[in-house]
Amino acid sequence: MTKSLPDEFRTASVVVVDDKEANVALLAKILKSAGYENVIGFTDPREVAPHYENNRVDIVLLDIRMPHMDGFEVLAALKEIAVDDYLPVLVLTAQTDIETRHRALAEGAKDFLNKPFERSEALNRIYNILDVRLMHSKIRDQNLQLERRVQERTRAVEETRLDVIRRLGRAAEYKDNETGYHVIRMSKYCERLALAAGVSPDEASMLLTASPMHDVGKIGIPDAVLLKPGKLEGEEWEIMKSHATIGGEILSGGDSELMEMARVVALTHHENFDGSGYPLGLAGEEIPLMGRITAICDVFDALLSERPYKKAWPLDKTINMIREEAGSKFDPDLVDTFLGIIDEIQEIRALWTEK
Repeated sequence: MTKSLPDEFRTASVVVVDDKEANVALLAKILKSAGYENVIGFTDPREVAPHYENNRVDIVLLDIRMPHMDGFEVLAALKEIAVDDYLPVLVLTAQTDIETRHRALAEGAKDFLNKPFERSEALNRIYNILDVRLMHSKIRDQNLQLERRVQERTRAVEETRLDVIRRLGRAAEYKDNETGYHVIRMSKYCERLALAAGVSPDEASMLLTASPMHDVGKIGIPDAVLLKPGKLEGEEWEIMKSHATIGGEILSGGDSELMEMARVVALTHHENFDGSGYPLGLAGEEIPLMGRITAICDVFDALLSERPYKKAWPLDKTINMIREEAGSKFDPDLVDTFLGIIDEIQEIRALWTEK
């Protein structure tokens, strides 16, 4: 006695593969009489794998002895394109020897049926495989939904984290650059220069996010020093220079690559290529690459910007200064690269200048 079919079984996709049209027709008739509505037959086994790959298939009834490709070859092809580890194949064969049965199961078939078969037995074996298959499909769909939710939540958390980081960077510029456009432009310069210098896209993107925090240490500098409208003297300059060390300390202790890059940039973006910079007196390639990149981009944008203690420089004067400081203040190779993309840098500046 066969089982009454639930709706999900009625609409299941059943594929019958046999080189004999009469056998395909017989199985299709039996299946449809039992309530299966979606039965597709193939007499050429070479057509099965492409159909399986491009369509939903819930069970394959597969003959073993066929021309062009035997059932074992079809099984192997299906295993290569299966979306999960459950291959819903019921092998149909006139072979009754143990070796053929064992091989069919070893190749991934879930059950086998000897021809000639009895109708009730065939329908029950088909039902049992479909029962497991449909359960696998439900579990896979649920897992995909869970993965999507996790990805959405992860993206939301990441966006929140990045927003906090961006705001932290802008907070450091708030007093002497109220709009925060400097950190936006400078970070975009950094990303573009990093890419032009051969840095990987992932690291360049990380620098885009990390570099706005380069001056976060200014939070620890007294307003009397930070906002002084003129040249800093003696102790005032020493206090101002401490912002690099303060920034490094603020950003230390994290366990992410992003925060480590931000710490390095904050600590080293005032180091000079000839060793005359601060706070560590590093020289040449002792200075981390991201610090060397940020140094050029920060100075370039700062010179073009008006500050409480200076007027904005014209572009040609700024470019000449960057060129003249190659090898002393800045990495000369990076200066060459920067000047080689100066048109792109100017486009970024034009796009991110307060109107």
